[in-house]
Amino acid sequence: MRVSVCILPDRPFREAAETWRRAEELGFHAAYSYDHITWAGLPDSAWYGAMPTLAAAAGVTSRIRLGTLVTSPNYRHPVPLAHDVITLDAISEGRFVLGYGAGSPDADAFVLGQGERGKGWSVQERGGRYRESVELLDRLLTGAPDGRKQTTFLGRYYEAIDARLEPGCVQRPRVPFVLAANGPLGMRTVARYGASWVVTDQGDVPRHERTAAWTWSVLARRMEQLDAACEQEGRDPKSLDRTLLTGFSLLPTMESAQAFEDVAGRCAELGFTDVVVHYPRESGFFATPRHVIEEIAPAHR
Repeated sequence: MRVSVCILPDRPFREAAETWRRAEELGFHAAYSYDHITWAGLPDSAWYGAMPTLAAAAGVTSRIRLGTLVTSPNYRHPVPLAHDVITLDAISEGRFVLGYGAGSPDADAFVLGQGERGKGWSVQERGGRYRESVELLDRLLTGAPDGRKQTTFLGRYYEAIDARLEPGCVQRPRVPFVLAANGPLGMRTVARYGASWVVTDQGDVPRHERTAAWTWSVLARRMEQLDAACEQEGRDPKSLDRTLLTGFSLLPTMESAQAFEDVAGRCAELGFTDVVVHYPRESGFFATPRHVIEEIAPAHR
């Protein structure tokens, strides 16, 4: 079981740099950050850009993998996003991971006036944009099978005309995709293009209704749905990693080291290969006892 951390971009990097360095010192597999303009959990908080933050994090670390968890089509067009990904992969010397999802229906979903009268895209359009943008990102970052250096793509939602992205990714054939999905089309997208699937322990009911038993039953059902999507896409389900981003349910993951071990053990039984916890904040969301992050760190387990 690989253990990683998610560090929110809510502090100036001169203050946050030590957190990124400490994540590496503690031996975590990867350090991720959210990519939003505004995050619904901290709507009035300072919130910095994920891509510059990850570039800065690459400069103060040397081993830990770095990535978004997740970015989305909400305000990212695949062509400039692919350009950023190639650059981040180069800056980090091949340590970048692209976490990508359809995006939430919160502030990011209408900040650019998306959808009819700026109300955001429909569920169907959101799913379609996700699938199409992943396909285009794969082409842009992998390159054409015939060796051509330019990508032309004419889709329903996105276009690219002779997009030339040199020199490509450091990692070959491209950076790994960690793809979020819950529905059938999204899961088939994961099965076709993903190195890993990522899901939260949130589910689709209010937080106060998310009992531990309910959470585990939802995750087990989604595992089965992902296996079915792999079979539909002709992929061995065992070849796809599975990542759980914790911190959104009533699971006591970060209450103590023992609680974490219990949750991680149950995750392993379900077939998860990776668990991501949030680096503790002082207050509000993800404010957990600071000693726990040290105790569960791979360097100390």
